[in-house]
Amino acid sequence: MKKRAIGFIILFVSLMSYSAKSQEIMIDLGVQSIAINEYFTITLTINNDRLKTYSSFPEIQGFVKRGTSSSASTNIVNGKMSFTQSVSQNYQALKEGKVTIPAFQILVNGMAVKSKGGTITVGPPKEVRKAYDPFEDFFGKKNEPKEFLDVKEDAFFALSTNKDEVYLGEGINATLAFYVAAENRAEMQFYDLGTQIVAILKKVRPANCWEENFGIEEIQKEPVVINNRSYTKYKLYQATFFPFNNKDVVFPSVPMKMIKYKVAKNPSFFGDNRQEDFKLFNTTKKAIKVKNLPPHPLKDQVSVGSFRLEDKVNKRSLNSGETFSYSFKIIGEGNISALTDPVVKESNALDFYDPQTQQNINRAGNKVTGSKAYTYYAIPNEPGTYNLSDYVNWIYFNTDKEKYDTLKSTIAIEVGGESRQNSNISSNDLGPFYDEIEITDNELRNRDNSEWLKIFANIFILAMVVFTAIIVFKK
Repeated sequence: MKKRAIGFIILFVSLMSYSAKSQEIMIDLGVQSIAINEYFTITLTINNDRLKTYSSFPEIQGFVKRGTSSSASTNIVNGKMSFTQSVSQNYQALKEGKVTIPAFQILVNGMAVKSKGGTITVGPPKEVRKAYDPFEDFFGKKNEPKEFLDVKEDAFFALSTNKDEVYLGEGINATLAFYVAAENRAEMQFYDLGTQIVAILKKVRPANCWEENFGIEEIQKEPVVINNRSYTKYKLYQATFFPFNNKDVVFPSVPMKMIKYKVAKNPSFFGDNRQEDFKLFNTTKKAIKVKNLPPHPLKDQVSVGSFRLEDKVNKRSLNSGETFSYSFKIIGEGNISALTDPVVKESNALDFYDPQTQQNINRAGNKVTGSKAYTYYAIPNEPGTYNLSDYVNWIYFNTDKEKYDTLKSTIAIEVGGESRQNSNISSNDLGPFYDEIEITDNELRNRDNSEWLKIFANIFILAMVVFTAIIVFKK
């Protein structure tokens, strides 16, 4: 029994080793030459294992992504089973010419699979041949023109915002999306989306705002309900804008061209029963009112948003002359990139040095949140109790309360030891006059006697000069 169990374990380990060795992951770049109206594909294939997770396919300059397809197959040959699974990313060329794909890698099941890249040649469009319909010849209808009908679409293109009015410096989240109703019967497709989005954003971005872009790289599809109707929302762009001045933030009306297909009035079993056409969709112009902040001495300097404080010290009890660190961390929603620095009070009792800063920004949902941490190093010079709220604070305009607010610490530190006032004085350079003290005679002299000696010396020198002149004259 024991021998059988041991044999089973050895067999199981051997099978596991064989499975690990036989696993194979490949990246295929597809054909090297395509027409501009054909797709280029990159295919990821894994043998003898399941494709559990994989990272995004690479972005290719001059191409836009156009969906993925996948397949799986299981084969049993001579009692041995093999499994293959693949996923392909389609790309559409934006213009003709040669395009170089740099080396890239894709994480597959946690393992990096590398590709050396390659070159694609994009040529002129190929003519799409219409399928031969034998019934048209048989019934003599080959030369009759086909009539196509325009099916009314149930869709719209819109720019939406989460607020209709804001305070100066408060964030406005804007989303650009295409909406298709669940009842829509018209067949549509995005057209040259990459080029169109670049042109649309040049018009739609307001000049009087700071932009925090949410970085949408692929179309995000999600179900939504608008006025009790179901839609599919195709999100194309999202950003939060923070106004610099009190002028209205204006999002102009912008157009987007979509491919829309007409359908044949009398569809046939063979041949093309749809005709490609274009439809222009426009957003509605939208203006956001910007309100001035209430009167305040720091009105033009404070940050705007909803924030809270997290602070800490590494020591709550220490002696004078010892260094401690104090972290003042501002957390919340607002323009994190433009947060003003806390106010630090100057004091002889507590010396603060310039802080180290660390910033973190998150863009999710329809908010820009994050934190900015200031780490100060300080030295107390006098014993006593110090409330850090008396030394470091941060004033801002609270959009939740619609009034000015101050973030203050609740931490106090206890400082023992002796005063460092005398040591501070002795450490200062008082100048060359005081340097002479150490080398100058400290004997007291009468100032009157000193003046008489100076007069006598001058008379003596004058007499010597006159005497010398007489001698020279006689000679």
